[in-house]
Parts: sequence; structure tokens; C-alpha cells
Amino acid sequence: MAHKTDYDLCVIGGGAAGLVVAAGAATLGAKVVLVEKNALGGDCLHYGCVPSKTLIHSAKVAHTIRSAGRFGIPAQAPLIDLSAVMQRVQFVIKQIEPNDSPERFAALGVNVIFGAGRFTAPDTFAVNDRLLYAKKFVIATGTRPAVPPLPGVEQIPYLTNETLFAVQEDIRHLLILGAGPIGCEMAQSFTRLGSRVTLFDLAPRLLPREDEDIGAVVSAQFKQEGIDLHLGIRVIKVEYLDGEVRVLLESPRQGQYWLSGSHLLIAAGRLPNLENLGLDKAGVEISNGKLVVDARLRTSNKNIYACGDVAGPYLFTHIAEHQAGVVLRNALFHWPSKAQAGNIPWCTYTDPELARVGLSETEALQQGIKHRVYRFPFADIDRAVTEGETAGMAKIITTPGGKLLGACIVGPHAGELIAEYVLAISKGMKAADLSNTIHIYPTLAQINRRVADQRLKEALTPRRKQWLKWIFGWRG
Repeated sequence: MAHKTDYDLCVIGGGAAGLVVAAGAATLGAKVVLVEKNALGGDCLHYGCVPSKTLIHSAKVAHTIRSAGRFGIPAQAPLIDLSAVMQRVQFVIKQIEPNDSPERFAALGVNVIFGAGRFTAPDTFAVNDRLLYAKKFVIATGTRPAVPPLPGVEQIPYLTNETLFAVQEDIRHLLILGAGPIGCEMAQSFTRLGSRVTLFDLAPRLLPREDEDIGAVVSAQFKQEGIDLHLGIRVIKVEYLDGEVRVLLESPRQGQYWLSGSHLLIAAGRLPNLENLGLDKAGVEISNGKLVVDARLRTSNKNIYACGDVAGPYLFTHIAEHQAGVVLRNALFHWPSKAQAGNIPWCTYTDPELARVGLSETEALQQGIKHRVYRFPFADIDRAVTEGETAGMAKIITTPGGKLLGACIVGPHAGELIAEYVLAISKGMKAADLSNTIHIYPTLAQINRRVADQRLKEALTPRRKQWLKWIFGWRG
């Protein structure tokens, strides 16, 4: 017979968001239960950030060996064993895994239960043979790969991010459906690890969420590295024949044609994990397949919150952690706290990296916001020249008065460099504030000051220069 246990907080899902909520609440002294269906750590640890960035680094090492000649060192073709690379991926996961272990959370005072459960009432969650009653609940069940309903897709052995990092055999020719961040990161990585890669998408260009001039830098690098791009096309069907994956595409210019490869990776977006949770019994509303949440991350049942990827709209671990803090303040302290909706930073870890925060030029135009745009190339940054990484630029969007609205960096270490703009924009600073800040020479970070300087130069019109000469009696 099922028995009932009372908790202050029941967290459903042991990914980044759920773990931060559970650890934070238990540390504060709340009685917490955490329910997880598979393994603690979620997508980020097992199938996302950690394995992908590990693979990306191995791929960059291989690329450096292959292109060492440009640094005055004899280049050579690296001998790549993909199974050894994947073993390192798993080794890194195991190194980080103890931070998310059941033992660690039990030591914090969290009752960890493994199993698939569901709501049976607005205040009760059933898992295994237990009924968990809590004052507040948190849905943090994450997302899964979206698989488009393509004719034939169910009959082929396709890969997603959840299966890709378990591959041990050589990938001779990887077909990738999806020109977003995951598709682009994996396309470049496997190219550098010796696979032939063909990437295709309905989108007309890579990384369509980014400004066209910014995405073009990544596209140029992909073409230089030999990645075969088929963009602005429609997928008609897929099939598996004689050990090959075959994809029928349709292009406005070429008509219908086939692509074939040894493996297919589907990287076509994500879907929230909401099935079989009994949300109807809990009074939790869903609209268009997504949870309905307010600014405080409450669902339609005000005692049930959501955070992380399942809550959206941004599917990033750093946003999951931010939302977890919002949920803790609201659920435990009844302290009205709202999730940040704007000035969200992110980075796509291609080489060069592409990082952004705030408003893009495209968004400013679409929203009719008066703005100015300034750019500065890495080719004019001395540290970039010394390291031979000059592709890309920094780009800022300001008001006509110079207040920072957004920034994008495509270039080396963009994910690190964007942090200065995250702070500046969140504090309502102007481009002039960065121009007046001393940056160490020679560093890549100088690009943040140099792009801000472009606004000062723009203000120095010929007429103003004439006035300065007249006022100060200059002879120039």
C-alpha cells in the first residue's frame, strides 16, 4: 500500500535546474525530495555541454596539429581514433559526475528517489510505491531532441545528441540535419576529427538567429574547412539502404537530389519533457506543447513552479541556474522574484566562437528601435595577429545617445570576452564607459574598447574638428 510523506519542496528532474533548486533548498534547511527518472546531472552532463565541449577541444587539437605550419612548426596529419576520443569524453563526464552524485545530495539532506512518477492531485506526486506530498513542487524535467516527422525517419538508425557520444566506430561521412548551434558545433568537430561532413537545413544560412554578417564569419570558416553546406532546402524523405543513410532534398534551384552518408545526426531543435506527468490532475496548463508560466516561473497551479529547459524560452545551463534561484526565492521565501527576460548571453562554440547578449541589429530593425551599429575586426587586434586568429569582429548596438543595447562577438574566445558586455548592458552603461576603461595590452579583450571607440570617432565630424582648431588655436 502506498504511503505518504510530507515535504517542503518536491523537485521533479535532476538536471542543472533541479539540482540547484534541491541543493539550495536543503542547504537553507527545507525538507526536500528530488525525483529523477534516469541519472542525476541531466542533459548538460551526459549529452550536452560537457561531452560536446570535450569533443570540440579534441577536435581543435587535431586541427592545430594539421595546420601547425602557419605557426612555423611542421604540420602533420593527426592519427585519429574516434573511439579513443569518445573514451576521453566519458572520462571527463566521470570526473565531473561526483558533483551531481546521489551521495552528495543525500549528504546535503536531499531525499533522492529514482523512478518515473506523476501527479495524482494538485499537491501529490506518486513515484514507485510512494505518494509525495509537498507545499511546493518544481518541474525541471528538461527537454529531448526533436525528430521531424520525415517520411522514413522511423526506419533508419539516426543519431541525436543523446546517442552521438556513445559512437565507437569511425564516422566516414556524417550527414547533419540542422544549422543551429548543435549542428554547427558537431559539423566542425567531426570534420576536424577526419569525417566528411554534409550539413543541410531549411534555413537559408547557418545560425539563423544571429545577424547575417556575424553568421557569415562562421560560414566562411566552414567552407574553408571543407564542410559541405546545403541550405534553404527541403527534406523530402530519408531511407537506409545497403548500410548507407540516404536523404532526398529539394532545392529551388537544383530540384530534387539525393545525399548519402554513413551516419545521420538530427539536430533540429528540442521538445519539453511533459508526457506522463499527470499535469491535468495537478491543474497545470499546457499551451502548444509548452508549460504556461508567469514571470515568477509559476505554472497555472501557483504551488507548482517550473525552471530550466522545460520552462524555456532559453535552453542554456546558465539560464537554468538563474531560474533555479528565482524559484527558490519565490517558493521558500514568498519573496516576489522575476526571471530575467532580456539581456541573456549565449555562446555557440564553433571556431571562431560566436557570443551575443542583448539586442541584435536584426531585432532592432524589426522592432523599429532607433539605434547605431559599430564594428571592429580582430584583424586589427595585435594579440589576435600574434596568435594567428584574426577571423571575426566585435559588433555593438547602441541608442543614438550611446547607451549599449546589445553586443555580439564572433572570434577567438568570444564566450569569455562577451562577459564585459553582459555586465555593461545590465548596468545600463554607455559605449563611452568602455572607451574610458583601461584594457591590458596585448589582449583580445582590447577589442571591447576598440569597438566602443568607433562611436567616439563617429562623433568627431569635420565640423567639430574645425571648431576644436578654432577654439584651441591648433595649426593642423
